[in-house]
Amino acid sequence: MEATPAFMQGAIVGAAYLLGAIPFGLLFARWFTGKDPRQHGSGNIGATNVSRTGGKAVGALTLLADMAKGALPVLWAMHAGGERLVAMTAAAAFLGHIFPVYLKFRGGKGVATMFGVLLPWQPMMAVIAFVAWLAALAIWRYVALASILAGFTLPLSAWLLHASTPCLAAAILFCVLMLARHHGNIRRMLDGVEDKVGERAE
Repeated sequence: MEATPAFMQGAIVGAAYLLGAIPFGLLFARWFTGKDPRQHGSGNIGATNVSRTGGKAVGALTLLADMAKGALPVLWAMHAGGERLVAMTAAAAFLGHIFPVYLKFRGGKGVATMFGVLLPWQPMMAVIAFVAWLAALAIWRYVALASILAGFTLPLSAWLLHASTPCLAAAILFCVLMLARHHGNIRRMLDGVEDKVGERAE
């Protein structure tokens, strides 16, 4: 395969950010329920809070869209270039969701988009993270804690699977930012007021 020109690599990474920045949770909640998820529950625009404030169907649609906006640009990058381009594209889509230009850089927590970028690129890492997420959710019933623990698996699984250096760097980025974005949830868990699965935010 011929090397992808630098301008094309830049276009792919830029498009990944702009696609990742689309706030599907906010758009779907407004279209289908007339509610702004930022004004309800945790105030997050991700699938969990959208589900709590707009219903399970809207939450599921948000989950699929947030995963797709990570997977599609990564698939494009995998076809166009090498591992470094794929890692940069994955990071751009993830950063777009967390820091969306359309919402003054105040976005979601990146969990669904993280799974979206990993599934076509590093499916085994995605599986390991999902198993950790599912196990933590079953034990403690906190979506936030499950998401944090899933993030923690990424650098470890990248190392154990002998992933490339760009992949390891992306995994560390995902882990650190997912932990940082859940700081409010961590505080609420310590205070005993974080919502558990099965509870509905007011």
